[in-house]
Amino acid sequence: APSANPIDATAVFVRQHYRDFLNRDPDTPGLIFWSNEINQCLNDLQCREVKRINVSAAFFVSIEFQETGYLAYRMYKTAYGDTTSPNVARPVPIIRFREFLADAERVGQGVQVGVGNWEALLAANKAAYAGEFVSTPRFLAEFPSSMTPAQFVQKLDDNAGSVLSTQERDTLIAELTGATDVTQGRANVLLKVAEDGDLKQRELNRAFVFMQYFGYLRRNANDPQDIDFSGWDFWLNKLNQFDGNYIDAEMVKAFISSTEYRQRFGP
Repeated sequence: APSANPIDATAVFVRQHYRDFLNRDPDTPGLIFWSNEINQCLNDLQCREVKRINVSAAFFVSIEFQETGYLAYRMYKTAYGDTTSPNVARPVPIIRFREFLADAERVGQGVQVGVGNWEALLAANKAAYAGEFVSTPRFLAEFPSSMTPAQFVQKLDDNAGSVLSTQERDTLIAELTGATDVTQGRANVLLKVAEDGDLKQRELNRAFVFMQYFGYLRRNANDPQDIDFSGWDFWLNKLNQFDGNYIDAEMVKAFISSTEYRQRFGP
């Protein structure tokens, strides 16, 4: 067996990020570009550490992840709001790892930003995903067909954290009221709330920390290793303390150097 952990190899590190965050193998130009970002440091270990952190974080802020994985996160936030956890004062995102994994892959199926007609494919994936989402028994239990358009939109906005202006809310109510296909109308409205700019900004740090667990550790933040969400809460406090600066908060560094992450690949 090799004495070094495979994840220390640049190509392995980059390739794994494509799989963990974008649910696909890397395209050759992308693999070369991100590998070169790290390898330009040659044998400067401090430089390589900083580059690995920045490359890692780049996958979270990439257009492809923001439009797939982060959208799946916001869909659950909009549909179901938050939950609570022992020892954690703040509300906790309700989405689970297996839900996230399946839904992010569904939205991103066949999509590679910058290649082919990717925007049209992404839009079609989103529309189909939203239609499937509002047809699940779980969603219908929370949003029964007896709800009026006003009640439907109001509950979505409440779960999302009151992100809609009065005009935006009235526009969505009117759209749903006039929809000839109620299921499709509900799907369109849900997707529009989930893609609201205020919601994207408000949830950014909370989602960033959540994705540390989903992406690097491939588990929920309250799985047996942690019991509750206090670890997520700790890192969110640090990230907020540094105004979202993941380098100063040392969050990404902590996760990619953790024993749990490294043991996914070797000793």
